[in-house]
Amino acid sequence: MDSALIPEGVKRCSLWKFLLALALVGAVMLWGVYAMLLCWIKGLNQTNMNDYYGFALWIWADLAVIALGGGAFFTGLLKYVFGKDQLKYIINYAVLIGFICYSSAQLILGIDVGQPLRGWFIFWHANVHSMLTEVAFCLTCYFIVLTIEYIPLALDNRQIQKVPFFANLTHNMHSAMAVFAATGAFLSFFHQGSLGGVSGVLFGRPFSFREHILIWPYTFFLFTWSAAAFGPSFTLFVTWLTEKITRKKLVKDEVIHMVAKISGWMIFTYIIAKSIDTLYWMFATAPSQGLQWSFFYQNNPLYGKWILFTEIIICGFLPGLLLIFKATRENPTTRVAALVLGIVGVCLNRWVMVLQTLAAPVMPFDSWVMYIPSWQEVATTILPITYGIILIMISHRYLPIFPQERELNPIDTPDAPEAAELPEPAPAVVAEGQSA
Repeated sequence: MDSALIPEGVKRCSLWKFLLALALVGAVMLWGVYAMLLCWIKGLNQTNMNDYYGFALWIWADLAVIALGGGAFFTGLLKYVFGKDQLKYIINYAVLIGFICYSSAQLILGIDVGQPLRGWFIFWHANVHSMLTEVAFCLTCYFIVLTIEYIPLALDNRQIQKVPFFANLTHNMHSAMAVFAATGAFLSFFHQGSLGGVSGVLFGRPFSFREHILIWPYTFFLFTWSAAAFGPSFTLFVTWLTEKITRKKLVKDEVIHMVAKISGWMIFTYIIAKSIDTLYWMFATAPSQGLQWSFFYQNNPLYGKWILFTEIIICGFLPGLLLIFKATRENPTTRVAALVLGIVGVCLNRWVMVLQTLAAPVMPFDSWVMYIPSWQEVATTILPITYGIILIMISHRYLPIFPQERELNPIDTPDAPEAAELPEPAPAVVAEGQSA
């Protein structure tokens, strides 16, 4: 039965190995579920959040996964709006990763609210003066878009495709993906930007406060830019990790190199804009608040000047340049190193915009406020990671996520003669094999 669900012409590990791996990851996930239930049943006193840290580990994780999931909207924009047709070989995985990241963000917010049954209040009793209201609306709408984009991929299972209704539905949904990709890019621009804008408008928190362009602080644009820059890097890294675990080549090198080059230029241009923003904050914005920039980094090893150097130089300019130059981009070792540095960089940026913003003293006589998350916070932060691993495992096993997998990994065994010479797919099948 299991073999009948696996896509034709590809090979998967034995069922017992697959179930064993699911059980191991599932055990860790249950630990996170237990912590989540404690937070819902006993309340947010299970956390170490306080009057200083109303936004803590969860919100950092939420902003980080939303940034890393930006590969979905940006890859879809490049594929369907700008016509980068080669991205059809990786767009399925970008959508899957984006779906995982955004559903994880929704889960994290559901835990952070403390009373998820009242989550609908934000829609029915919307505070129209709050940036977070716009974030909630755009985030929810884009998650719906990602769900719509993931449905035809889920329906591409070969047993489901035997049902004419689902086969026609899948084909028609694939045909309409350009509309959803454009809609998703529009929604992502605003919710990514507004997440940054929340920090930028905090005039009582000089560390994150920024000047404005029209009505938007600089952080509005930097958050969107960074998600478009580092999101594809995360997609490439997870693709590389999947290839290493499955011991298969899943995407051709020219596709990987093209996405890496685009991501490299986006990172490089973003980090230039980020550097200009930082310099202006150092020598104009902070002094206008009666403070010097060094005040926010002094005598504190956790938030010292090293964190600024690491974010901009080591995890900004360095990965950008490594991905721009052909020699380092096409070298697997330096490329993966650049991807990892980029992922760390965007996560570090979200960390300082959430945690350091709240930790930094706002008055000269204030002291730094340290924060250590509780085990419940750690467990519930790991929860969406395990959920994502499980969804990737199931999707990779039973769905044709990678269109080039059969070509790159031909099966040449006596018991699989049909794989020796694969027929050329019909145009309709080709369309069905591509997802947004």
